Amino acid sequence: MDPFEWIARAPIPHLARCKIPRDLDEVTCIGEEASPRQARTTRADLDRVWGRVQALYRTGVYPGLQVCIRRRGHIVLHRSLGHASGNGPDDEEETPKVAMDLDTPINVFSASKAVTAMVIHKLGEEGVLHVDDRVCDYIPEFRRHGKSRITIRHLLGHRAGIPNLPHDAMDLDLLTQPGRVNRIMCDARVETRPGRLLAYHAISGGFVLGEVVRRTTGRDIREVMREKIAEPLGCRWMNYGVAPADIDRVARGSLTGPPVPPPLSTLLTRALGVELDELVELSNDPRFLTGIIPSANVMTTAEELTSFYQCLLDEGEYAGVRVFDPRTVRRATQEDSIWELDLTLGVPLRYGLGFMLGGKRFSLFGTDNPHAFGHLGFTNTFSWADPERELSVAFLTTGMPVLSLHAVRLVQFLGEINAAFPKIKPRRKRTAPLAVTGGEQRLRPA
Repeated sequence: MDPFEWIARAPIPHLARCKIPRDLDEVTCIGEEASPRQARTTRADLDRVWGRVQALYRTGVYPGLQVCIRRRGHIVLHRSLGHASGNGPDDEEETPKVAMDLDTPINVFSASKAVTAMVIHKLGEEGVLHVDDRVCDYIPEFRRHGKSRITIRHLLGHRAGIPNLPHDAMDLDLLTQPGRVNRIMCDARVETRPGRLLAYHAISGGFVLGEVVRRTTGRDIREVMREKIAEPLGCRWMNYGVAPADIDRVARGSLTGPPVPPPLSTLLTRALGVELDELVELSNDPRFLTGIIPSANVMTTAEELTSFYQCLLDEGEYAGVRVFDPRTVRRATQEDSIWELDLTLGVPLRYGLGFMLGGKRFSLFGTDNPHAFGHLGFTNTFSWADPERELSVAFLTTGMPVLSLHAVRLVQFLGEINAAFPKIKPRRKRTAPLAVTGGEQRLRPA
């Protein structure tokens, strides 16, 4: 037996994990997939990637997962594995198990930030706002307690100086009262000078951005996102929360793996506003599932999320529909922070305006992908696009381990993707022979 699977099955105290079926085919769903040749890869390469996904599942930290990979616009891997509910570490043996399928909406947590960022950039494209405007230009009361210099750019780039969410803001009863959430954020005090230091804003920045959208458009960010992004992409689910009638269709999240030790647990609690186990419990609450938390509760599927990234790869166009101007995409995904220490996460990272960026030697999306852009969600949801590989990837899970041996399998999975899909040499533009015009020689494009 694989040592990681042995650990997952062994009766180790305080290790929260799901039950692993003996036959994974019984809990596997495979969607329509293009031939490997269309994506310039091989069946053997795809089988190795899927093998890494299965190995990750066997660690026991993911009750259910979905994975979708597009190469050159073709879906070459589209599968789900495990259960949407009923197989969490706290579920009883007799709890009904609901299989994870390809259309099960999953909360992508912080990967929501990339979608929210593109809502803001779209409004910038339309002239409704500008990323270098001050927040208080739209929310005058936000200027209190030293926040008058905070710009929209600062929020998108995690430099606003308000990384920690006030505990009161995570009262789920307030999600239907955006005015009260806004008052809490307006009363928050800056911890560092705006623009000076990089510190990941896990949830706080999203609430402020959502209020900016409400003040500038007169509508909530859910309505704007549906009109500007979800509908043009043809997405059924992608939005903040779901309709009350769809609550039971959302995959249930579980806190898995060993307990998180201090001081990491303390840092996470400060950033999130609540302790991890409480946050997971809140994330399964109907009020959370139907509310609007711009930084943390986009519900979608792996296939839908790759359509979003495929649109960005194709400079804002998807299935013949223009969703964003190419300049908008470049503005959002260009480097804004250069391998700077993130004071919240404690590691050096590169950021764009709303996106985490790849790297030459190492990144959250594997190695050798300096032009990649995407976002992590609660440590175990990965979504990104890599222009050099013409690749878009979404790996969505319902397990939320923080520190666990599964990280070894996770790194192997990310590495296998980059190995299976090597960089594609850019197509060379053809140039016509020199043309002689009026005694001058000029290059004439073909």
